Amino acid sequence: MTTRQSMAHKNILWGIDMGGTKIEGLILKNQDEPEVLFRDRVPTEAAQGYQHILDQVKKIVDMMEKEAGYKPDRIGFSTPGVLDPKLGTMKNCNTTVMNGQRMKDDLENMLGIKVEMANDADCFALAEARYGVVKERFPDARVVFGVIMGTGVGGGIVVDGRAIIGLQGIAGEWGHNFLDESGGPCYCGKTGCVENVISGPALEKYYFKETGNRKPLKDIVALAESKVDPTAQRTMLRLIEFFGKGLSVVINILDPDVIVIGGGVGNIDLLYDRGLDSVKKYVFNNRLDTPIVRPSLGDSAGVFGAAFLVS
Repeated sequence: MTTRQSMAHKNILWGIDMGGTKIEGLILKNQDEPEVLFRDRVPTEAAQGYQHILDQVKKIVDMMEKEAGYKPDRIGFSTPGVLDPKLGTMKNCNTTVMNGQRMKDDLENMLGIKVEMANDADCFALAEARYGVVKERFPDARVVFGVIMGTGVGGGIVVDGRAIIGLQGIAGEWGHNFLDESGGPCYCGKTGCVENVISGPALEKYYFKETGNRKPLKDIVALAESKVDPTAQRTMLRLIEFFGKGLSVVINILDPDVIVIGGGVGNIDLLYDRGLDSVKKYVFNNRLDTPIVRPSLGDSAGVFGAAFLVS
């Protein structure tokens, strides 16, 4: 590659989102003009083991190199867990075969490319800050907190366009703060975590405990909205109350300019009216100035955030 070609490629961003079911690759023109030059995916097939996941990454990177006509200097990766900055191994991964693995080292050795990594919540927050709803509606925001409320509860912090990972790799992990004893034991070994109270499965579990009937969250929400099921309504009241308690702690500590709510639970309309009233009730202020908004990128956020890791 000539020096001129190298300079032409310098600002192009490569990112990969390592999801539980798919591994998606993306090439963007540059950070200021995030035009998509390449986007494709391959299945993760995590049941076939850690080495197979690496092989699938190699497959998508080969596709990207073939399309682009060159090998990049760096690639950003969104991962379903955290790289421990001290140990250099993965932890807290939903794709459990990744836990304990030196994934960053393994990827760099396999690809011959420098790798930047952050978890999916960090990449969600980064994408919405740099390209999504925050850039569209709050372009002067410096501190952004991105919330994931779905199967689990997580979060990511972006300051001045950079993801904050933290000394232990756990910055933004509000889902494992204590919230209420009624949440019961969490997989993390603690009791009453935010995730065990207001995640989708936690709300479904509460409804089942009260009624003996198993229903998906979307059905519980619909029953609550139709006002024909008092237990469904209590389930939503539980969500609103503890959403306010949990998120007020984040605001009291971080006081972000914007909070973006992603994940399936984040689609529930009540969060953006009665939920805001609940946050206001618990925050250490006599009013709530913090904008709490829906994302604009949907499931695109992870791979865009991964690309912005190398900008």
